[in-house]
Amino acid sequence: MEKELSRELIYDGKIMTVTKETVECENGQQAFREVVYHHGGVCILAVKDHQIILVKQFRYPNRINTLEIPAGKLEKDEDTKECAFRELEEETNNRAEDMKFILKVLPSPGYTSEWLYLYQAVDFHEVKDALECDPDEFIDVITMSVDEAYEKVLNGEIVDAKTVIAIMYAKQKGL
Repeated sequence: MEKELSRELIYDGKIMTVTKETVECENGQQAFREVVYHHGGVCILAVKDHQIILVKQFRYPNRINTLEIPAGKLEKDEDTKECAFRELEEETNNRAEDMKFILKVLPSPGYTSEWLYLYQAVDFHEVKDALECDPDEFIDVITMSVDEAYEKVLNGEIVDAKTVIAIMYAKQKGL
């Protein structure tokens, strides 16, 4: 196991903190680690009648439009299930009766502390009084069959990791 020897703060922002850390490796040598500390996020698998709800949005770091399951970042100390309810409603105008926890994953454990919590929306329906999206989010809601989404994973049209996991889960479970 590695031991932290020192930590230099590089950036302390709204959604992440970035550090450069010196560690002692198992063999006694020192190495540097650049770490992104993040509160984590939730993602929501919403399937009804074999139709999955996806959101299309522009992702600046890669300069591409992506198809993703609804998702969002956790506020500090926020309950993951409550966040899932909020994000589904904000991004899709759908309200769920319940959220079923599926799993949690590390999206990129080599440089970030982020955990993603995957939930399945239970008994959801569109509402007119939904919570509003964040002002800097521009989202198109897209519905397609789970089979079509699965094909888009296989042909490389859907590349977002959390969405790939959710679609594979939905396909495996016959949702």
